[in-house]
Amino acid sequence: MKELTKAEERVMQIVWDLEKAFTREVLEQFKKEKPSYTTVATVLTVLEQKGFVAHKMLGNSKQYYPLISKSKYSDFAMSNVMGKYFEGSLTRLVSFFADRKKIDINELDEIIKILESKKEEE
Repeated sequence: MKELTKAEERVMQIVWDLEKAFTREVLEQFKKEKPSYTTVATVLTVLEQKGFVAHKMLGNSKQYYPLISKSKYSDFAMSNVMGKYFEGSLTRLVSFFADRKKIDINELDEIIKILESKKEEE
């Protein structure tokens, strides 16, 4: 699987949310700094070439739908980040956020609950 650019990822987020969409529908989801129609169409074409989306023709229009699930790409992206920046260590990832105080106490409690439930499953 290939890594997405920021523009490609933004368009994919919209396609995942909508589940199927025409170029104009994707464009309508941009609230601020709307790209041009042709930019969105180009990004969708690139995503199709990368194997992230496919389309079906409805009249003269292409309706795009995802081929890669959001969770599958999330797994790939997180593995990528962990490998590049944290030597594949979840402990280092959590420590990074904890050291920078970007995890509040409620989030920390949730993380502990999740880890405890995973431990009980084993």
